[in-house]
Amino acid sequence: MSEQVKAKKIFDFRLLRRVFHYAAPYKRRLYLSVILSIALAILAPLRPFLIQFTINGYIEKGMAADYSLKDRMEELLIWVTMLQIGLLLVETVSRFYFSFITAWLGQTVVKDLRVAVYKKILGLNLSQYDKTPIGTLTTRTINDIEAINDIFSDSLIPIIADLLSIISILFFMFVVDWRLTLICLAPFPFLILATWLFKESVNKSFIRVRNAVSALNAFVQEHITGMQIVQAFAAEKREAAKFDSINKEHRNANINAIFAYSVFFPLVEIILAVSTGLLVWWGARQVLQLPEQQARELTGKIIAFFLYLNILFRPLRVIADKFNVLQMGMVASERVFRIMDNDDFIKTEGSYAPEKVRGKIEFKKVFFAYVKDRNVLKNISFMVQPGETVAIVGHTGSGKTSIISLMNRLYDIQQGEILIDDVQIGDYKLDVLRKSIGVVLQDVFLFSGSVSDNITLRNEAIPRERIVEAARLIGMQDFIMRLPGGYDYNVMERGGTLSMGQRQLLSFIRALLYDPSILILDEATSSVDTESELLIQEAIDKLIAGRSSIVIAHRLSTIRKASQIIVLDKGEIKEIGTHEELLEKGGFYAKLHEMQFSKQEPAEQKV
Repeated sequence: MSEQVKAKKIFDFRLLRRVFHYAAPYKRRLYLSVILSIALAILAPLRPFLIQFTINGYIEKGMAADYSLKDRMEELLIWVTMLQIGLLLVETVSRFYFSFITAWLGQTVVKDLRVAVYKKILGLNLSQYDKTPIGTLTTRTINDIEAINDIFSDSLIPIIADLLSIISILFFMFVVDWRLTLICLAPFPFLILATWLFKESVNKSFIRVRNAVSALNAFVQEHITGMQIVQAFAAEKREAAKFDSINKEHRNANINAIFAYSVFFPLVEIILAVSTGLLVWWGARQVLQLPEQQARELTGKIIAFFLYLNILFRPLRVIADKFNVLQMGMVASERVFRIMDNDDFIKTEGSYAPEKVRGKIEFKKVFFAYVKDRNVLKNISFMVQPGETVAIVGHTGSGKTSIISLMNRLYDIQQGEILIDDVQIGDYKLDVLRKSIGVVLQDVFLFSGSVSDNITLRNEAIPRERIVEAARLIGMQDFIMRLPGGYDYNVMERGGTLSMGQRQLLSFIRALLYDPSILILDEATSSVDTESELLIQEAIDKLIAGRSSIVIAHRLSTIRKASQIIVLDKGEIKEIGTHEELLEKGGFYAKLHEMQFSKQEPAEQKV
């Protein structure tokens, strides 16, 4: 179903019920907002009615009365005026509380819903991030949820209040004079048609604007991230031209919406003027035909109807716009709840939580596929004893990283068993399992924040002394203290102010600080210079001491000391053995070794 078709579902009660479920903890304020909307609907026509009553009951009669009666009339007139001022104050205060409560309710629901969505995103299987663009999840968590806020503050509850006010005013008008009401409402069919056309036009424009904003966000995010490539290949003009094209679509969509507003609001004013003109025409015609006493009474009625019309048109001016806001909120809520209903999340039924994991790892006939029926791992079986170091090697795409992703349950296997200390990983409590496994990846991700925050991942329970101790063991203490602010130095987004090797060493401190029983190193030295590699290799030696370790290495020279080496090719284990054993076999590993070192020797000779 297209987005345009979805947008026509104004009242999807299933979605509304789910949205208002998040307002249940604040139902008192919700009920109060409904009560206030009813009160405002009742108060809206009272002032015009009192003005009519004042003119007909006091001013006209006072003009014809003697002096003694005039004094009494003036006193009563003062009391009626005070009553009107009191009603105005009550209406103003009620409108303030109504606006504040609906806005407060919307923001509070948005806060709770955003937390729920973010927790859901945190628990999704990693495969969801492989299939869903990051920008889409960002939009769902921020922009779409903010649109749901408008259901409370700018659409549904205010629409109910406006409709009640319209009904209340029309009721008073028909009670006062039904014929005059019908004459004033004669242009209303044109207003209804104009409102419908305006709603449809703006709705389409809003959809175009939202799609254009999404395209702009995606383009800017992607190209700022890849700015180094853009500048390195002198592609600035081409990318600027692409951006200009996307930006023009955003501008045109907004101009269409602006055009609709520019036509609709003056048209409403014209229809109001026509209604007022009909009121004056009919009133003047009646005054000329009626007796003097009835003509005087009609004067107050005409003034009251003039006020009724102005109050009636006030909500009519904006109700179509509010319906559009409601539609956008419904579309946004459908998108958000699609994430909430995603059942591809990490199952955490396990309850096994040992105080300390020894570190025995065993894969038994494991099959795994990112996409159904396309296995990337086939019949994988191996064992790592506690304290043992095992290396995994193979060509790119052979399945090395997939193996380590399965160990801490970033993905779930389709067939076979993975055991740690002879217990299936699915039986472990997920947080216990992951705290027992330290991971150092090739592409180290650092968050915007201080060095200390990135080492501890904002775990306030870890004291500074432990951080310093871990940094000294890795050999990073002197470097960190030379930074402006030391451990409080801001590494900026993705660690942009640090070199690749420095980021890598910070990740080692992070792993050491959490003292895992099992350590996974994924190509930890593949993207650094020789000097950094030596520092990292020393850090690795300290890290793996006394721990079960799985090392994925592209450079075979870094894994000679491994207890055993597993050779992968196209998701299958080809060989298992020590460095010397595998070289003696003259098989797959030997060929990899020969290819790698035969390429290095000519390069060294050229240097």
